[in-house]
Amino acid sequence: MTLPHPISGRLFGSPVPPASGWPDDPASPGTPIARTHAEVLTLAADCDLTELDARVSVCRACPRLVAWREDVASDKRASFAGEPYWGRPVPGWGDPDPWLVVLGLAPAAHGGNRTGRVFTGDRSGEWLFAALHRAGLAELPTSAHSGDGQRLTGARILAAVRCAPPANKPTPAERDACAPWLAAELALLPRARVVLCLGGFAWDVAMRQLATAGLPVPRPRPVFGHGAVATLGELTLLGSYHPSQQNTFTGKLTAEMLDEVFVAARELGGPHVR
Repeated sequence: MTLPHPISGRLFGSPVPPASGWPDDPASPGTPIARTHAEVLTLAADCDLTELDARVSVCRACPRLVAWREDVASDKRASFAGEPYWGRPVPGWGDPDPWLVVLGLAPAAHGGNRTGRVFTGDRSGEWLFAALHRAGLAELPTSAHSGDGQRLTGARILAAVRCAPPANKPTPAERDACAPWLAAELALLPRARVVLCLGGFAWDVAMRQLATAGLPVPRPRPVFGHGAVATLGELTLLGSYHPSQQNTFTGKLTAEMLDEVFVAARELGGPHVR
């Protein structure tokens, strides 16, 4: 069954085949597919950012995640039953030469896994993009779907794990299998100065990846918290509670708190202090 894309109106199956015309799909018919952890390691190396995004978007290295994301894309949530689901790994998105990297956990089953853009189409994304807009980093205050005209300046958003996981909980093996994509992407962002980690999972993954890349990690290892700061060479990690519904509904994270984190990020590494 094919269904119309909410923005373009073009018909797509679910999951979306690579290079079929989905807005911002980075893959081509010849994009190589990683089917094992070893192939992820090989394909994450020696490519530019555009090609890395393409290779991420067709990865099939984790069987449990592949099955889950595609089952969700096929079954759909009732409220989205009339539209196609991306149903593939979600690559990084935003400015290709940012000073700020925003790192989350993984795409939401009915958010990024549906729209093909990280933090797009769910409540967490509504909070994040509104804050990015208030901080002058996003052109629009909302991010509804791929092809909606949204654009980031100075910031790029990544997920530590690129496929939607069951119960939003990737296994340690899945985290590690996806790690080479993140390591390669961070290496391709040489002007990045601040990594804003949304939640403890992102903080731990960033700390692990940067240590593996040879950056000096403070001892004792800094603990995650909202507003926590850790300096690793030329990069600074900044912690924020994740804008999940649980955190925003309970008031653990407020819009004011999120705005303050972006102010801190700019003070730590924004263009005006370089």
